[in-house]
Amino acid sequence: MKIKIPFVSLVIFLVLSIGNTILAQTGQYTIRGKVVDDKGNPLPGATIKVNNTAHGTVTDANGTFTVAIDGNTSITVSFIGLSPKTIQVSKEGEKLFQITLNDNGKQLSDIVVVGYGTQKRADITGAVVSVPKQRLSQLPVTNVMQALEGAVAGMNITTTSSVPGQQPTTLIRGQNSITAGTGPYIVVDGIPFSKQGGTMNDINPNDIASIEVLKDPSAVAIYGTNGSNGVILITTKRGANGKPIIRYNAYAGRENIAHILKPRTGEEYTQKYADYLKQTGQTQTNPVPNYGELENYNAGKTIDWLDVTTQPGILQDHNLSISGGTPDVKYYVSGEYMHQKGVIKGYQYKRVNVRSNIDANITPYLSVGMSSFLTNNNMDGGRINLLYATAMSPYGKLYNPDGTYAIYPMNPEQLYTNPMLGLLTDRIDRNTNVNGNGYAEVKFSGILSGLKYRLNVGYTYLPASTGSYIGRAANDMVGTASLYNAETNSYTIENILTYNKDWQKHHIDFTGLYSSQEAKFRSTTSGAVGFVNDKLGFNNLGAGATQTSNSLANRRALISQMARINYSYDSRYLATFTARRDGSSVFGANTTKFGVFPVVALGWNISNESFMKSISAIDNIKIRGSYGKSGNEAVDMYGTITTDNTGRSPFNGVSTIGAFPGNLGNANLQWETTTGTNLGIEFSVLKNRLYGSIDVYDTKTSGLLLKRSLPIITGYGNVLDNIGKTANKGLEISLNSRNLTNTALTWETALVFATNKNKIVDLYGDKKSDLGNRWFIGQPISVIYDYKLLGVWQTGEDPSKQDPGAKPGDLKFEDINGSGGITADDKIILGQTAPKWTGGITNTFHYKNFNLSIFVQTVQGVTKNNPDLNYGDETGRRNTPAEIGYWTPENKNNSRPALSYNNTRGYGYASNASYTRIKDVTISYVFSQKLLDQLHLGSLTIYASGRNLYTFTNWIGWDPENNYATRGVGEWVNNYPTVRAFVIGANISLR
Repeated sequence: MKIKIPFVSLVIFLVLSIGNTILAQTGQYTIRGKVVDDKGNPLPGATIKVNNTAHGTVTDANGTFTVAIDGNTSITVSFIGLSPKTIQVSKEGEKLFQITLNDNGKQLSDIVVVGYGTQKRADITGAVVSVPKQRLSQLPVTNVMQALEGAVAGMNITTTSSVPGQQPTTLIRGQNSITAGTGPYIVVDGIPFSKQGGTMNDINPNDIASIEVLKDPSAVAIYGTNGSNGVILITTKRGANGKPIIRYNAYAGRENIAHILKPRTGEEYTQKYADYLKQTGQTQTNPVPNYGELENYNAGKTIDWLDVTTQPGILQDHNLSISGGTPDVKYYVSGEYMHQKGVIKGYQYKRVNVRSNIDANITPYLSVGMSSFLTNNNMDGGRINLLYATAMSPYGKLYNPDGTYAIYPMNPEQLYTNPMLGLLTDRIDRNTNVNGNGYAEVKFSGILSGLKYRLNVGYTYLPASTGSYIGRAANDMVGTASLYNAETNSYTIENILTYNKDWQKHHIDFTGLYSSQEAKFRSTTSGAVGFVNDKLGFNNLGAGATQTSNSLANRRALISQMARINYSYDSRYLATFTARRDGSSVFGANTTKFGVFPVVALGWNISNESFMKSISAIDNIKIRGSYGKSGNEAVDMYGTITTDNTGRSPFNGVSTIGAFPGNLGNANLQWETTTGTNLGIEFSVLKNRLYGSIDVYDTKTSGLLLKRSLPIITGYGNVLDNIGKTANKGLEISLNSRNLTNTALTWETALVFATNKNKIVDLYGDKKSDLGNRWFIGQPISVIYDYKLLGVWQTGEDPSKQDPGAKPGDLKFEDINGSGGITADDKIILGQTAPKWTGGITNTFHYKNFNLSIFVQTVQGVTKNNPDLNYGDETGRRNTPAEIGYWTPENKNNSRPALSYNNTRGYGYASNASYTRIKDVTISYVFSQKLLDQLHLGSLTIYASGRNLYTFTNWIGWDPENNYATRGVGEWVNNYPTVRAFVIGANISLR
């Protein structure tokens, strides 16, 4: 697809020109203002509504606004939890306002985005959490999910990898399925996003106006099968009535490794080698393991391999947006350039993003609009291998005499090559998201007043390509090339009918949906080996002596119908009834492809009862409960049908393509079904000094899609079947307090806390555990199953009755079954890999124009295998971290084995991975309006921010949060550590 930038620029220019022309012709005038609380603190996101019209705007990050007015009228200014204020304006009157809103003690009156619409928070019967807006601004993150880590109760976001361009994993209310995807469903501006192949890297964080998280059956039911793991609703910024507002937001800073697991120095390295030879009974003839190290050793020359392979990371982001409009046409246009240069050489990530949102009132009853964006992600470049860097001897050789990289720095040791060789790889890694959504909304009047029809149409095109060439300079003497190209085309069509009616004390609203989704994917993979030179890289695969190729195509479709009824009486008694019917193309022919998922929810606004009016300490209190079902497809495309694989085999001396059994289909497969119950309470007390919510939930998932083993005589090893069951329950608490309010210094605190416990109820219908997959009945889905470590066998101890054959310096394990030896039967469950509880606390301070925010995150009850304690050093010839240590007869270390110990049992070194982290600290200064008027600026905020500042943990290694992947014993594949970032930034708007 060709994107013509000049044409896009022309469209933007015409929209702006037409908007300004209309504004000039209508004789409108513009007013400006700033909205603050009773302490003078700016209120970002306050709503300004021009009364008797459909027009208005919201304040920016500094509490300022600009809005166009036509004639003498009034505006109403409102903000969550504060009393609204109405102000008269006229063409001849004041044009600059300072508006102060006072506390009204109400937290349940704000409007919240829910599925396919909005509701007053007081009327919501489900568990819906609005992400604090301060988490969406002045936090320098490349992916908006990084800003939400630890900030929402029940939403566990984990930065599994700090590699630039990688996104965190997200889990809402624990893991329901064993083999199916567990990530939440993401909806952007009402259109499904995640199921169409997009990632959160494609969304510019500066374009986001609000984020809501839907968690319980009542909240997610409207999305049916897609909502089984929770839903994240993202609303992007739109234009507002008024003259164009230009905003420029930028930050720049540096990154470094948060914690360095330093290898041994030269002296420590040689001592380790001497101890290894002594412990293994060998005679030492050289001070270093390899003769290639002797030259540097004799010269007293050492190399700091971490210094060679790492660098200060650089992070920068630039955002420019223009928004405005007339009463009938509003626009928001933005552009972003982001570049992250990693702390490990070769790693980098660039993003270019362009967005355009337009809304237009064609007639009094017809509105149309569109939201489109284009994002290009670039992660090109060869990369350093940090594992090899930490393995290198400090006496190894970085360069050959001719200045090229030495292939084997510890020659003749060939297990580890030069970590710099990755920089010589020709490598591309790029993907693009071209996304266009449009809507048309018809409002009926007269006898049909309150009825609306909306058509949503979305289209996504996702091309991606990766390529690699490893040549002779990188130790591939024949040359190896590969190339991968893929594309996804998807569409969504939604027909939405809504009806709202109020009579006397009754309110009812109805939402009906009929939608269709389809995604088509295809890819081509090709490779070649054996090139006469390295000149063309992967750009001419035909030049390779041996070539391979592969291609893939699939299609997934979903048809849905949904109906939801919300009813309330006198804003006291609430009820929601939802039913969704989804039909998926992935299911088999012998059963219905459709699943029906009903939900019922009830709520009671107790504070609206007459008997509560005399209790002045309670401002708001609401209890709510929901019960219902949701589903999960959990099947790959064509996973329900029997397929064959192909391969080459000799036949009569000729290589021939043949077919052999691949997947055994099951035409009877059905949906995984989750049944859940949620009870919650929302409250605010003491004139809104303390407010929050408490939720408890219990879910049960049945019909898990698991692979059931088959007799090998069938030709197939297993078949998918609906046979498993899991259970999930937990507690979530969100508390907000205003600790200091009547002084020059104000202080607010936000606290979130969540517990979750999941367990496997059944697997294959026989209530038996699956030892091979480490799935145990009655235990969490993901556990650590291993030997229980008691310490290290010391000199003089007798292991004959517990572990015959063990010697001093070997790991000491508990003989669980008392058999007199350590066998596989002595393994037990040592812990779970998912946290038992998580929490976060944000303290925000305001003093005059200064603001300080400190956020601390904690993750507790996590157990992980620790590869940093399990480096493969069986021959004593590699470097290891000095922090880890080892046993000797002299130091009698009781946690680390001797260098002579071989981990033949495959012990994973289960370790406590709990931690508490100072996640981010931000200090900002908001310039006064008086100074801004002199500078002809609308607003100006400067800030400094730090992320991952310090981690409190007992974990020994690079970081407890990173998920390590291993290949072999102790070999670390995910060789990129957690980083610490420091940035300075500015948010500027022109008036």
